[in-house]
Amino acid sequence: MNVFLSWSGHRSRAVAELLKKWLKCVLQASTPWISSEDIDRGSLWFSELQDQLKDTSTGIICLTADNLTKPWLLFEAGALAKGLSSSRVCTFLIDIDPSLVQNPLAQFNHTMPTKEGMWQLVASLNKRLEDRQLESEVLKSVFNTYWTQFEKDYLMILEEHPIGEKMPRPDDSSLLQEVLQTVRTLDRRLRGVESQASRKGIRPEDPRHKFSVQVRRDLNFLRGKAQTLVEPRVLGEEEIKQLFQETFEDDSCDNTSSIDDS
Repeated sequence: MNVFLSWSGHRSRAVAELLKKWLKCVLQASTPWISSEDIDRGSLWFSELQDQLKDTSTGIICLTADNLTKPWLLFEAGALAKGLSSSRVCTFLIDIDPSLVQNPLAQFNHTMPTKEGMWQLVASLNKRLEDRQLESEVLKSVFNTYWTQFEKDYLMILEEHPIGEKMPRPDDSSLLQEVLQTVRTLDRRLRGVESQASRKGIRPEDPRHKFSVQVRRDLNFLRGKAQTLVEPRVLGEEEIKQLFQETFEDDSCDNTSSIDDS
């Protein structure tokens, strides 16, 4: 079972990394994943992220008072919500009250960093392991064994990472270019597939045609979400639009993908 851990900010990231190690100890059949350390060096971060979201069965969003409205966290939450039922996505409330969480994050189940809250989270995750889940008594024993260490490490994180601590800003222009590169590649390959489909007479009701339509919608979604990665003070709205327009107008169609005749 893949568990996607979403974070934004120093405090949120530290808690996400703690959750990854702790969940693996309590539920060894689970596979927690966090983007800060699990994306292979040299791989396209956006493509890898999309792949992980696609294969995720459960999502945990680490929320703090500082990241409630951060674009990247909201993007990951939206991607999780798109692929999973709301019951399989939860927020982990690090330093905020549930009443302060607004939509779209308010739709998810909230987990508090208490022993009772963590037990409910672990028990819920254990059920999703199905035939690999631990028996109730075994799970309780394992949970109690590791709870004390989690509580100690968690409180240490709160001391080491005070509220309002700022993370170094990533290079927004580089992030945008990375997203554009990924979207351009997908767009080019999709147009090649559509061109071949037209030549081979594939009808609209054909499943392959419906798939291409869905991919096209996803591409449009990615174009819009990419803009949230760049703040107006880095690139103005019109500059962003112009960059997208030039990117797709200059991109020629090549047939790098093919459709089988069968």
